[in-house]
Amino acid sequence: MNAAEPFLGELPVFANSFASLPAAFYTRLPPHPLPDPYVVGISHDVADLLGLPDGLLNSPQFAEIFAGNRLLPGSEPLAAVYSGHQFGVWAGQLGDGRAHLLGGLHNESGHWEIQLKGAGKTPYSRGADGRAVLRSSIREFLCSEAMAGLGVPTTRALCVIGAEQPVRREEIETAAVVARVAPGFVRFGSFEHWASRDRKLEVQQLADYVIDTFRPGCRIAANPYDALLRDVSVRTGELMAHWMAVGFMHGVMNTDNMSILGLTLDYGPFGFMEAFDSGHICNHSDTYGRYTYRNQPHVGQWNLYCLADAFLPLLNRPEIARAAIDETYGDAFEQTFARLMRAKLGLREAMPDDETFIGETFGFLQQHRPDFTTFFRLLSRLPGEAGRDNRAAADAPLRDLFIDRAACDAWLDGWRTRLAQTPWADEERQAAMLASNPKYILRNWLAEAAIRQAKAKDFSGVQRLLTCLRRPFDEEPEFDDLAALPPDWASGLEVSCSS
Repeated sequence: MNAAEPFLGELPVFANSFASLPAAFYTRLPPHPLPDPYVVGISHDVADLLGLPDGLLNSPQFAEIFAGNRLLPGSEPLAAVYSGHQFGVWAGQLGDGRAHLLGGLHNESGHWEIQLKGAGKTPYSRGADGRAVLRSSIREFLCSEAMAGLGVPTTRALCVIGAEQPVRREEIETAAVVARVAPGFVRFGSFEHWASRDRKLEVQQLADYVIDTFRPGCRIAANPYDALLRDVSVRTGELMAHWMAVGFMHGVMNTDNMSILGLTLDYGPFGFMEAFDSGHICNHSDTYGRYTYRNQPHVGQWNLYCLADAFLPLLNRPEIARAAIDETYGDAFEQTFARLMRAKLGLREAMPDDETFIGETFGFLQQHRPDFTTFFRLLSRLPGEAGRDNRAAADAPLRDLFIDRAACDAWLDGWRTRLAQTPWADEERQAAMLASNPKYILRNWLAEAAIRQAKAKDFSGVQRLLTCLRRPFDEEPEFDDLAALPPDWASGLEVSCSS
């Protein structure tokens, strides 16, 4: 027995619920081994969610397991098939081209499944190598955990495992595997795949699986499939609102990258808004700007209409499927977005003109382009009332973000007038705003700096970012440098679908 065996005996029992579906839904195959794997980073928060013993995290076998070289007890690894629309165009069959679903477990924290991304070729690789590189794996690892810290629904990431195996992208890079964790990985495209082939039975089997495994409350509805579609629509609307409120841009909102559970899924060329521009394109591959920041709510609805079309075999009439979206998505997005923005602005209670004021605020940001995150964080510390004598000093940190100080002053006048309509003691309001406006986000330049260190086998930058981003609303002065505006060298950074 080697040193890892005692820890393996302490692992929870794994089972692959997706493997209970008929064989047409997936291909069973093991991950492809990576030679001499090493640990780049571990999220202890996710390890706790899974109930993994501390001894395993420090064992040499940890890297072997999560590189795909050794299977977890009870694993039935598989790659799932799905299809989808990519950049608004039907792409046909896709599937887990570089991902292997190991299995999942139930515990007091919920239902969790583990998927290895970058674990080698599958029948759905479409000629690709099935690998991920260190660069993209670190980005997904950090952003998954950063989004969880921000309170945004998301898949999680347990770890990144690296290896020296070369992988060709724009240049030769090294391979890595990220262990993704979520209640489930079913996508909009999972349903589109079977509907496009006129396979009603498989559409129904997949819907039943989702309902029985994740949304049992839908089963008691008059029409469980209509209830499921409405549930997905509401959760997607809420997700889009969360993205917009934190300034997150996904970059590749294809239907195969949309979670049926309303989670942020597939971190590739993502970005967080810096100098505000509602038309910002964070994905260099998005030639026509389909996935700009401002388009995300509209694309979310478009993707839901694609899902509704896939549900037609279960709902029979197009108007029923479309109504499931039209009657839920807009309200879910608008109500959640309004609630989140009121919290960011320190508005204690809703007022009839809030939508107008929020819209004017975004117009103000668009015109003057301050850093999105810094603007709201600094706003959180301003007094609700400022006399003529002390206003310049009180407002100076925020005003310094603007060339046009008079425009900033005018907006602050409107903000303070709105605050006065629903009075709130400064100390209490400021605390609430600081809890809604993060100090730290995963800026591209921060990820790039950590990646450059990691390529030199220094993983301290990855760990430091992870430690900071798990509590993004805390002040944490030791991380002040991670809240800085981008340096000049960061202006040339680009991320694409290969990222």
